[in-house]
Amino acid sequence: MLDDTKISELIIDGYYKKLKESLHLDAAIVGAGPSGLVAATLLAKDGFNIAVYETKLAPGGGMWSGGMMFNEIVIQKEAIDILKMFNVQLVEHGEGYYTCDSVECTAALINTAIKSGVKIFNLIKVVDTIFKEDKVCGLVINWMPVEYMELHVDPIAIYSKVVMDATGHPAELANTLVRKAGVKLNTPTGGFEGEKPMNAEIGEKQTVENTKEIYKNFFVSGMAANGVCGGFRMGPIFGGMLLSGEKAYSLMKEAIKRNKY
Repeated sequence: MLDDTKISELIIDGYYKKLKESLHLDAAIVGAGPSGLVAATLLAKDGFNIAVYETKLAPGGGMWSGGMMFNEIVIQKEAIDILKMFNVQLVEHGEGYYTCDSVECTAALINTAIKSGVKIFNLIKVVDTIFKEDKVCGLVINWMPVEYMELHVDPIAIYSKVVMDATGHPAELANTLVRKAGVKLNTPTGGFEGEKPMNAEIGEKQTVENTKEIYKNFFVSGMAANGVCGGFRMGPIFGGMLLSGEKAYSLMKEAIKRNKY
């Protein structure tokens, strides 16, 4: 016999446990797109306490829809080893081009991340960073519907040794950091450069090149990295996103080791 309130109790207890375990993190990643998920998975496999915050109901970013809702995506040969690690089926087309089903690929990234120990919080809006001693040391979060409806509900705080903006084209968290803290970023002008038009060849390279620590304990990856640093967009090819996540993992891993809350 099913007890309706027992069902509610299990949901509340399970979520409360995940949330409480995420009050002090090794890395807090904002945005559950491919670069954020790859970085989170690799960090979690190393035993770090990792959480990813996503505003939408479904994690995965723009990878679900492929190009113009054709749910097939292109991956260049440089990134296929990453997808093999996630057990994604690939079809080779020669000249360094591979394709895969975008739904399978996105689901595999999410599933592997969770099985590796990553805690994914969907429908959560990161509204600010915690800024102390001239460095970023955490996040301020609220429910996405609260922010969408502009309700007067205070958020809560999460401490983290490192923080990464993987929010895609808008680079929302980096924008907020510049606007509110007035900091100088590790970019050509020290400010928010803005994304350039599409050029897949250059954009894919720049996505990886621009993945870096742009302020103390604050990293960017994926299209957020190109938005902050002035790189080109690249469209429905995702190798750069995956390689960006791999690079972000290496950079954040070293930063975690040297940092305290």
